[in-house]
Amino acid sequence: MDFITRLIFQIPVLLMSLTIHEFSHGYVAYLLGDDTAKRAGRLTLNPISHIDPFGLLMLFIAHIGWAKPVPINPHNFQNYKRDTAITAAAGPAANFMIALILAFIFNKMKFNANPYLMGMIYYGILINLALGIFNLLPIPPMDGSKILGGFLSDEAYYKFTAQERKGAQILMIIFAVSFVFKLNIIGRIIILPINFLMNLLVGSGL
Repeated sequence: MDFITRLIFQIPVLLMSLTIHEFSHGYVAYLLGDDTAKRAGRLTLNPISHIDPFGLLMLFIAHIGWAKPVPINPHNFQNYKRDTAITAAAGPAANFMIALILAFIFNKMKFNANPYLMGMIYYGILINLALGIFNLLPIPPMDGSKILGGFLSDEAYYKFTAQERKGAQILMIIFAVSFVFKLNIIGRIIILPINFLMNLLVGSGL
């Protein structure tokens, strides 16, 4: 599959995956009492509302990217730590659910479908596993750090979440170093669980 054809098949999958990830954060927050995302017009499956152009570009360049974060106000939650953790978990959970659904389709169709369609479905499984696992990294401000925060004491939680800006800076440095020196640092960290789950899902005959 040449570069242009690959882009044609990959872009819709990427947009769908990133959009559902962010929508899931906003929708679960809304169910838990925070309507910030709704008032900001982010409770939508319209990809334009969620795209971060630089984050999307990085997905193609460095194979690690992101969408525009959905605004959340944890002070609207009944339980600040717990509901923040649940809201954070909703994004990766949505990606894993998409991967499971696509894996089911892939295994049912793999002997009878157009190879381009199968390539698109296969890529959908891969990118959703990658997005889910990447976002579970326990580095502020990633979803994983907020999930971890739900299990910390109040004192440890506020100290940990105070590192969000520093964590974002560290991530950007890692991305920059990975790109300049072609090291793919994050990719090397998450590749083992991705490969394990790909082998499990695609080869499981779901």
